[in-house]
Amino acid sequence: MSFRPFTSESYAEGERPEAWRDVLNAVGLQPAAKTPFYDGHATASHRQAPGIALSRLSAGAQAITAVPQAHADLPIALLAIEDGALLRCSDGHRIVPAGHLMLLPRAGDWSIAFQRGLRAIVLSVTADALHGRISGRLKLAQAQVIAPSGLADVVCRTIEATARALDTLSDAEWSTVAQSMVDLLLTLAHQQAAPAAEAGSSATQAAILHRLCQTIERRLDDAELTPARVAQAEGISERYLQKLFESAGDNFSHYVKERRLQRAWTDLSNPAEANHSISEIAYRYGFADSAHFSRSFRARFGLSPREFRQQKAEQAVTAAAPRGQRGWPQDALAQQRACERPASARSEIALPAPANDRDTQRHHHHLAVSAERVHWGYFSRSLPPQIEIASGDTITVETLTQHASDDPELMIAGDAAALSVFGWTKAKKNVDRRGAGPMDASVFGRGAGEGFGVHICTGPVAIKDAQPGDVLEVRILDIVPRPSRNPKHAGRVFGSSVAAWWGYHYNELIAAPAPREAVTIYEIFADAPEPHARALYSYRWEPQTDPNGIVHTTYDYPGVPVAPDSIKRRHGVLDNIRIPLRPHFGVIAVAPREADFVDSIPPSYFGGNLDNWRLGRGSTVYLPVAVPGALLSVGDPHATQGDGELGGTAIECSMTGTFQVILHKKAQLAGQPFADLSYPLIETATDWVLTGFSHPNYLAEFGAQGQSEVYATSSLDLAMKDAFRKMRRFLMHVKGLSEDEAVALMSAAVDFGVTQVVDGNWGVHAILSKRLFEDER
Repeated sequence: MSFRPFTSESYAEGERPEAWRDVLNAVGLQPAAKTPFYDGHATASHRQAPGIALSRLSAGAQAITAVPQAHADLPIALLAIEDGALLRCSDGHRIVPAGHLMLLPRAGDWSIAFQRGLRAIVLSVTADALHGRISGRLKLAQAQVIAPSGLADVVCRTIEATARALDTLSDAEWSTVAQSMVDLLLTLAHQQAAPAAEAGSSATQAAILHRLCQTIERRLDDAELTPARVAQAEGISERYLQKLFESAGDNFSHYVKERRLQRAWTDLSNPAEANHSISEIAYRYGFADSAHFSRSFRARFGLSPREFRQQKAEQAVTAAAPRGQRGWPQDALAQQRACERPASARSEIALPAPANDRDTQRHHHHLAVSAERVHWGYFSRSLPPQIEIASGDTITVETLTQHASDDPELMIAGDAAALSVFGWTKAKKNVDRRGAGPMDASVFGRGAGEGFGVHICTGPVAIKDAQPGDVLEVRILDIVPRPSRNPKHAGRVFGSSVAAWWGYHYNELIAAPAPREAVTIYEIFADAPEPHARALYSYRWEPQTDPNGIVHTTYDYPGVPVAPDSIKRRHGVLDNIRIPLRPHFGVIAVAPREADFVDSIPPSYFGGNLDNWRLGRGSTVYLPVAVPGALLSVGDPHATQGDGELGGTAIECSMTGTFQVILHKKAQLAGQPFADLSYPLIETATDWVLTGFSHPNYLAEFGAQGQSEVYATSSLDLAMKDAFRKMRRFLMHVKGLSEDEAVALMSAAVDFGVTQVVDGNWGVHAILSKRLFEDER
């Protein structure tokens, strides 16, 4: 298959500019002169056939122009799909709205500036795609901007639909669609080249010649096709017809024969035409004599039609065969692992201070939780910091689980801070915005913020002198659960998990009623010799009416207080089962740079809802700083969680964490394992844990639609590819391995695992043991 995806995550920072130049070059483009070279996050989907290339590009703000090609006579088609662009030409500039098609000459004084971000589809067609067809020496003197109406609308829709399906079209389907795009582009370009040209002009002659070639294409099956008949059909003289072909360096008879042979070549190489005989294909294209066709074909392509078809059939079989398939067929029973990999022994971690951490005047800070100190369900670059601390300082941060309202008596009652955050009556809602959605709840009517993001985050904490390009190291020194303040349960710790509508299991339930949501309440025994959780009871979610009178038939808005008399408790659940604790914070994030309100659910380059239980006591996470001050937030505390988080949540439990933050300035990153960091990197005493996502930076990739598109397009396949690419990059650029060495080591010693399949942007992590490199010391 000719489909090829691109992501900047595969490349080290110094390699990205050249890699991105290659992406642009593939469709005849290059960075514009005298403009900053883009080296940030970028993705592209690309597919090609001989002479045809289609790319869907997504990157940051930049300017592009054409790679000069003297012999290419077909313009580049560019469709801006978001925010539009600024087209600069020798005679001025104009704003091009999204959805308008640009036809861009390959030689000319023009450039396109994408001021907010490049999101466009580019179609490049060269003479190789014409297979001998005459394009009429088409040339555009200036870039053309065409509104989406008539034929232009058809072209735009075809290009856009094809770009969406690039990775799913079979080779045969792609070949057909690609040829259709060539025909559409040629016709549209001819319309634009001479819409009102004077008779006799070269542009008019080119348009007439193009029309003649289209007529010939439609009538190639006519064995009696002659210049006179075509000239008569087009209303011109036979002499003028011949003159037009001579102006293109050809003659009518040779052109018709070449097109017939090229079309036959295409059908003979197409597996879908295998049921048609060579004679039928020859007759289809006007060859009444099979022997004459065979001689002509051999003279043109060096093989007889039969030899050529056999060669193509063998190539197709080779290409279609699974490469290196081994073992059981897909539908056979998979063998169980003989034994589970033993968990690595956890040890106390004494992480060395970084080279730039020389300040001995460290301070400790405490950030208590309250309604005024949290932001619920979103991250924002515009939030004022609750506190500013310096590199090397430690800070204790209190956090609350958004699931405390699943049993308010156990997890809210008597706790002044929790009551402050969850306080909600008909007259007042202490924390109104819950999510990144509209405050007027105009989408689904759930409540302010719409629950587009659910986590209660304490902060943000500003880090003194932090600037974009720096790396923030967050060391987790301690995690302790928050006990109930209810006098009836003083000192006890409780948590909740929800098998929710967003869970991976939800549409696979086999018992009635289905579908359904179930809440399980746990008691947490953090001080036991073997810390564990035990289920107290469970209940099925029943419609709950919030204090504003909105009925929530599903668990669709965070912090809705569950009325005890509205549910039926089921005791004796998970009897005699102790679940080992893995205390960690699901959310550790710096503010993203792309938008003011970002849904807290999908994780990304800035951290966020990582939901990786390895982020516990003694571990460290490194995050790339995207905004001044970094704006660190912590939330979503978990008592324990399994890889995958299949049901939708962990055992959610309010906790307090103590952290040390170290700021690594951009100028001092060289030689560090976290140099060139574009994703959350986790370090434990024994391992490096790299985080892969379906969409590494969905905000940059999808732009304004990112916070909805990421939910619709995530998959484990994409997340696995991202984890692989990041691990390959880490091994090559941090550990100095070649690509072959990196792949060999990954296959033999790197553990890839599913982090979560419920957070919109699905995650796969890659675990690299530090023991592999002990001999380096």
